[in-house]
Amino acid sequence: MNEEQTAVIEEVRRVADESIAPHAADVDAQGRFPREAVDALAQAGLLGLTIPVEYGGMGQSIRVACAALDEIAQRCASTAMIYLMHLSGCSCYIARPPAVEDTLRQVARGEHLTTLAWSEKGSRSHFWAPVNQATQNNGRIVLNAEKSFVTSASEAEGYVVSTRTAGGEEPTDTTLYLLLKEDKGFTVSDRWNGLGMRGNASAPMTLENCEIPVGRALCEPSDGFRTMLEVVLPWFNPGNAAVSVGIAEAATASTLSHLTSARLEHLDSRLCDLPILRARLAQMRIKTDRARAHLASVIDAVENPGPNTVLLVLES
Repeated sequence: MNEEQTAVIEEVRRVADESIAPHAADVDAQGRFPREAVDALAQAGLLGLTIPVEYGGMGQSIRVACAALDEIAQRCASTAMIYLMHLSGCSCYIARPPAVEDTLRQVARGEHLTTLAWSEKGSRSHFWAPVNQATQNNGRIVLNAEKSFVTSASEAEGYVVSTRTAGGEEPTDTTLYLLLKEDKGFTVSDRWNGLGMRGNASAPMTLENCEIPVGRALCEPSDGFRTMLEVVLPWFNPGNAAVSVGIAEAATASTLSHLTSARLEHLDSRLCDLPILRARLAQMRIKTDRARAHLASVIDAVENPGPNTVLLVLES
């Protein structure tokens, strides 16, 4: 990374140490949204990390985004997942600036947290194939859907919602729309109780006769499938890998600390003196470093597209 990028990551590290790490244990224990962490990211301008400079953002790349996610995940996995989904949602905004210019500026000012609302009960992990279908009513789009997992549900200001295009016939005839927190017609159910991520406010979301303006489309009609795969996935997949690498890094560091501090007093030795435990720690270190190196190669491919870029993104 260049000097500017390095300075950004140093700022991320400062925010993570001062405002994210101190609350991480309580966030997970209580299963509460890490509001302190999100507010700190907003105040530092980091919600606008990837927003173009002309809209007030930092205009940073996927490489910087992944490094930031890695650092945050080492302190709080819930905050890292929230930030990942925010950056993924932002990629849709950035691809459609005329429709969401004001929203882009709000994100850059730290006033707008966004997320994706794609997965549905009917199509499960096939996020690209929503089973709900939009209808039109007096020039407005009407949404009815059962979204199964939405990170930052009820906490985000914006939701990138996928739907079958009104009149569309194929599962991939999809359009993406911006749903705002103040819109009427959606409710959130019980939150997900995920291991180490109890604070990311992931929950099912029900949309019932939710009307939004046609102008909130984040892609051309029926272009949602392409947008998902070509615009969002190159941000989401490497970013998700960066979160995993950060968690693995923290786990390895924690294990090292435990093995070098815990003692077998009756033998006057430490746990790290046991060869089998040293070997297992070495395996953790090697696997974490291997994952980080692979992620670096994926980022290189995204920044310098070639024949294997799509495959690398998909396997990241």
